[in-house]
Amino acid sequence: MAKSPSSRRALADGRHGHTFAAVEAIGRTLPDVEATTTWGKGTLKVRGRMFVCEASHKSAEPNTLVVMMPFADRDALIEDDPDTYYLKEHYLNYPCVLVRLSRVRLDALRDLVAGAHRFISAQVQARRRRSPGYGATPGTAVARGRAAARKPRAG
Repeated sequence: MAKSPSSRRALADGRHGHTFAAVEAIGRTLPDVEATTTWGKGTLKVRGRMFVCEASHKSAEPNTLVVMMPFADRDALIEDDPDTYYLKEHYLNYPCVLVRLSRVRLDALRDLVAGAHRFISAQVQARRRRSPGYGATPGTAVARGRAAARKPRAG
């Protein structure tokens, strides 16, 4: 089946109805990424923390991606391109933006996924540095105490 002239233009200028499979392919090029599901929707995590996922809340439009980022970046994107980026009340207090996959350019999608990965990776690193025993050598008292704290107590 031949592509219509409008769909060829959409591909040429980088706009196309992207799917989560495209997001996952981009994410798999980044370090420490795990592809999983959350509430039955595709999710990418770095070191156990979600950085992009398919929107699952009923307020989000179909084919929407949730991308983690600083609040200021989110606000700038929504102001610059409200046809592509938006927010619903449910997501207001989370550092994320909603992205219409049918509208986002492929180069922008790559930048969004990579930026979200950096944003969450930095948070994970900061949290690890603040945790007791960060950098402790395995087998030391600090490391043993941290391991013991993770074990569930029999009860």
